[in-house]
Amino acid sequence: MTLALLISTIAALQGAAGVSLAAAAAHVDANPLLGTASQFLMIHACAGLALAALARTEPPLGRILAGAALALQIGVTLFSADLAARVYLGGKLFPFAAPMGGGLTIMAWLALALWSAAAGLRSRQGNGA
Repeated sequence: MTLALLISTIAALQGAAGVSLAAAAAHVDANPLLGTASQFLMIHACAGLALAALARTEPPLGRILAGAALALQIGVTLFSADLAARVYLGGKLFPFAAPMGGGLTIMAWLALALWSAAAGLRSRQGNGA
C-alpha cells in the first residue's frame, strides 16, 4: 500500500468516526467533547483525502507532503481518541495523549505550510520566473 493510499484510508476511517461521534453527541450523550472530536475528525478527514490526492501528483516533494499528511492524520486521531476516551472510558486515553496529538497536528500543519512554500519556489524556478 502506498503512503497516499494509507493516508486516504485513515482519512476515510476518520470521516466515519467523525459522523459516528456526531450522532452519539446528538442522540446518546450531549458531552461537548464528542462534538469537538467529531469536528476535528471531519475537518481533518477532508484535508487527508485532499493531501493524499495531491501527494500522488507532486514528486519529488510528494514524499514530504505525504509524511506531513500522515503526521496530521495521526495527531488528530490521537487528540480525538483522547477526547472520546474521556467521555466513554471516564478518563484520558493515556497521560498527555491530547496535548501530544494536538501538538503533532499543529506541527503537521506548519510542515504543510513549509511544503507549500517550497513547492511554490520550485514552481517559480521551473517557470523561469
